[in-house]
Amino acid sequence: MKDYTEGAEELKYRRAKKMMLWFGMVSLGMSFAGFTSSYIVSKNRKDWLQDLELPQAFYWSLVVILASSVTMHFAKKWVQKEKNKEGMMLLIATFVLGCLFIWFQVQGFSQMIENLGINFTGPTSNIKGSFIYIIAVVHIAHVVAGLIALLVVIYNHYKQKYKNGKTLGIELAATFWHFVDFLWVYLFLFFYFVR
Repeated sequence: MKDYTEGAEELKYRRAKKMMLWFGMVSLGMSFAGFTSSYIVSKNRKDWLQDLELPQAFYWSLVVILASSVTMHFAKKWVQKEKNKEGMMLLIATFVLGCLFIWFQVQGFSQMIENLGINFTGPTSNIKGSFIYIIAVVHIAHVVAGLIALLVVIYNHYKQKYKNGKTLGIELAATFWHFVDFLWVYLFLFFYFVR
């Protein structure tokens, strides 16, 4: 009877943690829905730039973040199978790809300034460009949160804490990572098609 009770408590704990994460992600999703709705409403302004092209670095960041989703998926699978070396390599690869994503985003901002002459604020700013800066920076902040979660997972995996099916930490981190990746795919396609 004691084992059943402990198992039931563990199941409740796992469900509660996953539900909290999902509530958080839904809230974040609603925030970005608000940003993109404001973007659409602002398209009616006279100073809206119709021909603003996304920087090439944003295309590369899309490729990198999709690759990071693949590495994170397989990292979780390997860790759950207790393949420590393979799991660690893929966790580190995901972390590196996440950092590379941020680097490409910063390069995208540089390209907007240097190639398109659009700054976040000031006389060379534009409402459309400012929206892109704000939305991308807020997304980067969430990628940073994902990178911090990844560092915790890497540390815990190094300490061999994910054993005997106790992999809740990496499951939560992977879910959040995939959410952040999906969010950038949505934002990229939104910016690309909604001009």
